[in-house]
Amino acid sequence: MTPNPSRKELSHDRIVTAAARAIRRGGFEGVGVADIMKEAGLTHGGFYAHFDSRNAMMAEAMDRAGQESAARLTQGMALRKSRGASDLRALVEAYLSDRHLEDIEAGCPVAALACEVPRQSPEVQGAAAQRVHGLLAIMGRALPPDAPADSAALLASQLVGALLLARALGNKARGQALLKATRRSLLAQYDRPQPG
Repeated sequence: MTPNPSRKELSHDRIVTAAARAIRRGGFEGVGVADIMKEAGLTHGGFYAHFDSRNAMMAEAMDRAGQESAARLTQGMALRKSRGASDLRALVEAYLSDRHLEDIEAGCPVAALACEVPRQSPEVQGAAAQRVHGLLAIMGRALPPDAPADSAALLASQLVGALLLARALGNKARGQALLKATRRSLLAQYDRPQPG
């Protein structure tokens, strides 16, 4: 956003923010243009002043959701690192947190939407692929320097999969227990003291 955004830029931002929340909450197919415009406090008729198509909005919303999620994850990691956690422990604990389990609307769009991406337009698929690459980059930075080359992909798969399964249980206590067991297992596997 520019330092002094125009009214149109502010409206565009409200639409993208509403769509980023909505796709994580209800999936791509659960998001209608009229609903997004209403949630953004705008009229349905103004949509095409901002986007060429619904797919263009969905792609931008996927990108925004990823940016928001990465910022939230980074914030959670920073808090844990300030308490002495390693980068990897901070990442695992932040991603597999009870807060992330419960707040789908503000969480990782990869976990919320990955199974729907293959049925989307190439434009949306491209935005989703960028989000996956961003998640892999975060994983790679948190891993020890001597980790095998495929460790970031393996760790991302384990984190996303655990979050999906915990949410699928539909029971907060069982979901939390699954996340706790996964955190313990992953940290035992990856978070070993480095030789000094």
